[in-house]
Amino acid sequence: MALVVTGCRSSDPEPPENNLPDNVAPILDRDDAVDVHSFAKPLEARVYHVALDLDVDFDARRVAGTATLDIDVADDTETITLDSRNLAIEKITDIEGNPLDWSAGETSEALGTPITVTFGDARKLVVHYASGEDASALQWLTPEQTAGGRHPFLLSQGQAIENRSWIPTQDSPGIRQTWEAQITVPTALTAVMSAESVGEPVPEGETGRTFKFEMDKSVPPYLIAIAVGDIEFRPLGLRSGVWAEPELLPAAAAELADTESMISAAEDLFGPYDWGRYDMIVLPPSFPYGGMENPRLTFLTPTFIAGDKSLTALIAHELAHSWSGNLATNATWADFWLNEGMTVWAEQRIVEAVYGEEAYAQQVALSMEDLDEELGNLEDWQKPLAIDLKGKHPDDWF
Repeated sequence: MALVVTGCRSSDPEPPENNLPDNVAPILDRDDAVDVHSFAKPLEARVYHVALDLDVDFDARRVAGTATLDIDVADDTETITLDSRNLAIEKITDIEGNPLDWSAGETSEALGTPITVTFGDARKLVVHYASGEDASALQWLTPEQTAGGRHPFLLSQGQAIENRSWIPTQDSPGIRQTWEAQITVPTALTAVMSAESVGEPVPEGETGRTFKFEMDKSVPPYLIAIAVGDIEFRPLGLRSGVWAEPELLPAAAAELADTESMISAAEDLFGPYDWGRYDMIVLPPSFPYGGMENPRLTFLTPTFIAGDKSLTALIAHELAHSWSGNLATNATWADFWLNEGMTVWAEQRIVEAVYGEEAYAQQVALSMEDLDEELGNLEDWQKPLAIDLKGKHPDDWF
């Protein structure tokens, strides 16, 4: 888990951890914390803050603008390596606009393309770019694919290594980063992200609005998420609420009525909820997962809306990730079981606290049935907890 600082081996470069803000998480230097799914070398040079300024273009199905990266580097290090996948990079500059030398390395089908930047004295890098066609993290939905049928919709899914297809950064769970964003979208639509919303949207001419967001906690970059669509908000309690298309909002809010009770139960079990708000967004049916634990904004499939709260263990699960997964994260995808294993246990404890022992026993029984079924469908190499994923995409195991 990417939580503690360990001593450096004498043969390694002094890690770049000396003059960082207090909210920046350290980098583990153990051999088993080396992420084979990232091109980054964070003990030499690492990204610790990302600032996005992007326009969302539904016609071109791309986001375009800049990513400003705050970096920290070890002594005698001259380059930093970023992860990317099919990004159209126009240029990379320092914060004053001076061009920096950069090069794209050999492309891997699974991992994308390494981007190596020679930074000189710069400690802020500005990448001018656009996402490519069919960016793997971004789903562009036509109006016909939404509940309302009037407007398009954009949603992202960064786990495990897909955010490099729209954000040029070091896309590894062990390289936690704070971040902020300015997102400009068509006037009729609303942008939400997995971060605190800052102020009211600002009009941009006659056709757009700019939304601002800020995440002051270091998070693994796969948890940076965005959704843009014809959505509205309904509060559920003092620190929780739900976003959804207007057609889905009443049913979603009714199904999520126990959210505040779940948060209180989770705090009694695991300690304070450290993320401020716990909001959710109910997405169109094409969202490929049941839920995704993006901080402050859980992404949910509408299929959990049964009308009788019988499927709300999903909410307990995604809420539990606020402790196991989002605060305490596997350093590499080989140890992803640490995220999900602890979260399933925590989910069941929340269900027990809110709905009682009978509901808890039912969840345990269902989990065991699912486990037995899943084990029967796995190949032998997929069955160990700490798994060897070298040469494989993390999704080959999930």
